[in-house]
Amino acid sequence: MNFSLKLFGRLSWLLGITLFLSCGSENGTSPSQTPGSEAILQSDSLQLDNPITKQLWNKIDSALNTSHHVMLLQPCNPDQMEAQTIALQHPEFMANGSDSLSPKPLRREIFNVYQARPQEIPQAFQQGKVYKVELYNYALNLTQTALVDLVSKQVIQVNTLKGSQPDIPLYLKDVAIQLAIHHPDVIKALGFQPGQEDALMANTKTALNHTKCERSMHLCVAPTFTKGDKALWAIVDLTDLRLVGIRWTNTGPEQPTRAVTEKRLKFEKISECYCKQMTHVQKGDWDFNYIITTSDGLRISEVKYKGETVINSAKVVDWHVSYSNTEGFGYSDAVGCPEFSQAAVVAVTEPRISSIEENNQTIGFALEQNFSSEQWPLPCNYNYLQRYEFYTDGRFRSAAASLGRGCGNNGTYRPVMRFSFPNTDYSFHEWNGNAWDVWKKEQWKLLTPQSPNYSNQYQYLLQSKSQKGLYIESGKGQFHDGGRGDNPYVYITKMHPDLDEGENDLVTIGPCCNTDYQQGPEKFINDEEIENGSLVLWYVCQMKNDDTPGKEYCWSASYLEHGVYKTRVYPCLAGPMFIPKKP
Repeated sequence: MNFSLKLFGRLSWLLGITLFLSCGSENGTSPSQTPGSEAILQSDSLQLDNPITKQLWNKIDSALNTSHHVMLLQPCNPDQMEAQTIALQHPEFMANGSDSLSPKPLRREIFNVYQARPQEIPQAFQQGKVYKVELYNYALNLTQTALVDLVSKQVIQVNTLKGSQPDIPLYLKDVAIQLAIHHPDVIKALGFQPGQEDALMANTKTALNHTKCERSMHLCVAPTFTKGDKALWAIVDLTDLRLVGIRWTNTGPEQPTRAVTEKRLKFEKISECYCKQMTHVQKGDWDFNYIITTSDGLRISEVKYKGETVINSAKVVDWHVSYSNTEGFGYSDAVGCPEFSQAAVVAVTEPRISSIEENNQTIGFALEQNFSSEQWPLPCNYNYLQRYEFYTDGRFRSAAASLGRGCGNNGTYRPVMRFSFPNTDYSFHEWNGNAWDVWKKEQWKLLTPQSPNYSNQYQYLLQSKSQKGLYIESGKGQFHDGGRGDNPYVYITKMHPDLDEGENDLVTIGPCCNTDYQQGPEKFINDEEIENGSLVLWYVCQMKNDDTPGKEYCWSASYLEHGVYKTRVYPCLAGPMFIPKKP
């Protein structure tokens, strides 16, 4: 999630401090702090006098005075340090480091250094020792990544993503928590002094309208505190190092507490068996590989049906969760591996394969993976499901669901799905009610229930020059899985093999809370010609949760069975079906 939330590690910061900020509204009155109220802090003070920010600003100034002007990742092991050192010597990686009108350096920091996953490493370096280095530019709000081979001592790939933010290092999570738990408005709103252990979702990125956090222009996270059936969001701007606002959301009746000693997460086996190596599946006429990524969920690749590749790769890049259409706040969630990953919601079970039955006949099989917060189903904890369906007749579906309950009963969930295709001569067609219209250039569109359907079923068509291809059918509640419709934004972009535009693991590419097409994939739309080319489909579903008794959706609730609490989930599966088109 993109207030990024890591549940591991702690920093030793000075405790017992009091922070001072003007929290009056524009008319000079103090905002109400009762549950259900909201407040935006208007002060632009950088809180230079408190020990936490003073220490960090000193470190930032020291880094700006080094030869490379970059704050390094600390602590780190020798391989991580060597990868950073090599990356900092590469001109392309070090670009965008100074003001355009002066030689003054911009604030930059290496957030993460980790061993690259197999799918990220070019074939020529598969036998090397490759690390991925992520550099965040606070001033320009962009991320640069470098793949570094420690064997050949060289940078083998550099990529730049504008308007994007990596998952934050653990020390910044702790900075955000300390700024939140010692702020007088947070203490007043809760009615008590929260502890560091009370903060949830502290490393998950967020946005907040009417501040610089809006549309993620600044790096912002939101330590969240539950109180009864409500949650208080303390929104911290890590670019300016200050608390900028607080928000209350309704979480529904509080769930029973789980024992903290429960051993539910099989981190080591999942990491070793499913994160560090590909798993190959050959079942019936289907053949593919899968791996749990660092931040893009469960990724499948090299998907073949009867020996012919139909999908290069498919995955869920981000989960955007918005809790207000007007106030614009929520989370951008990354899901991925439980260890050596910056994902906020992690894999908690091994991937599983099950058969798909219809009328007592097996018509296919499904690959599923759950990603869950450690204390789910307590409020402000999340559980996501990814599901890939493979049918004996050649159909394929990618679906995703929230299993609740999250941080509120008014959330909209937007999983950002990405699909790349093997054909280099594909064209993308849209049914206009009478014929197929070809999209000439990269673009996006909102698909609604009123959109016309070919044969009352398909809205889009990917087709090659040989007339073979794939029909695309969006979810409208017809898949008998409880889904109520995808309501998706659909984007088509051109595939660039020489650029990292999502084929490898992506940092968070979009803000949590935009209610329009600006979900992240639009960053890759450059008005390029796409007819008869290599294409990427981005598909962003929109699912609104509901806690109304008898109508629950994207929700979870506890119930008693044999005297013990169990959890009932109300998933909201959404995602497109791909159907083969013959010549």
